[in-house]
Amino acid sequence: MMTQLSRLLLAALVVAMPLTAQAAPRRDAQGEVRKDMREGKVSSLRDIERRVLPSMPGMQYLGPEYDPTAMAYRLKFIRDGRVVFVDVDARSGQVLNQR
Repeated sequence: MMTQLSRLLLAALVVAMPLTAQAAPRRDAQGEVRKDMREGKVSSLRDIERRVLPSMPGMQYLGPEYDPTAMAYRLKFIRDGRVVFVDVDARSGQVLNQR
């Protein structure tokens, strides 16, 4: 059986949840990259991967992220427990940074 305090805490959480969701709107990176591709601003992820993946032998590819502000893809790899990020200009396909 729930105590009075537990009920109050639960009620407070239920009320606060919509407020926190509105305070930090979630950006839709996938929608952004699709829009940028339709407008011809960026290369497709498939083209970027075709260029970068062969240059990462022995690495397991974990997947991409897209930053619409920088117009860059971040490809994530792992080898021997070490994560490597490769930042790629989405317009030119040029590797910007690897760490």
